[in-house]
Amino acid sequence: MRKTSVTIDVWDKWIRVFHWGLVAVILLSFYTTKTRGAPFLFPIEVHAQAGYLLLGLLVFRWLWGVMGSVYARFKTFLYPPGETIAYSKALLKRQPSTYASHNPLGGWMTLVMLLSLSFQAVSGLFLSDDIFFQAPLYGLFGDGVSSQLRSMHQLNSDLLIILIGLHLVGLVVHRLMGEPLVAAMLAGTKHFRQLPVDARNEPLNAATLRLRALGTLLIAAGVALWLWFY
Repeated sequence: MRKTSVTIDVWDKWIRVFHWGLVAVILLSFYTTKTRGAPFLFPIEVHAQAGYLLLGLLVFRWLWGVMGSVYARFKTFLYPPGETIAYSKALLKRQPSTYASHNPLGGWMTLVMLLSLSFQAVSGLFLSDDIFFQAPLYGLFGDGVSSQLRSMHQLNSDLLIILIGLHLVGLVVHRLMGEPLVAAMLAGTKHFRQLPVDARNEPLNAATLRLRALGTLLIAAGVALWLWFY
């Protein structure tokens, strides 16, 4: 008997550009915290510019999570605690349901990571290295607040490393379960043996999505450029 399969367009091109742009900016941000010389003359300035790009990307993602395509929306992949616990129990029994978008655990992990990244980007706007660089909002609330934010910025950096590590472990686990998430984030599609539990039709037509994407991109780019040239 021939096996049937279902192919679903899950990740739109805007989400995919966001995701891989985020990967590049995070790598650049971490690299510039560990280097003192080449290829960057002033790594702290490059680190700050990466932060501005990060903030622009995050502005896009928060807006797209409300106005974007169906599987990109937060309401699609954020589940009540009861459903999340039930999924966790099924996962431990190796009997999890199949989801097109993020599963309940993955959805909450995505939200936590976005919140952590947002705090990192925003807190960086209030910092200074006391030598070469002052962020656009440094001193706005006084030196005491800036000092506290610097400590929290460093602590949150460690938290992000843990979250990224968990994310990578999750990718491996899903690959072993037959769900290649990296390939899906490259191509935008997922293939299933049966219809996933969160399968749904896109309520917006392509023209509406393009207009929303353009508006969201303009807002995000405006934020990043304002910070860059502030």
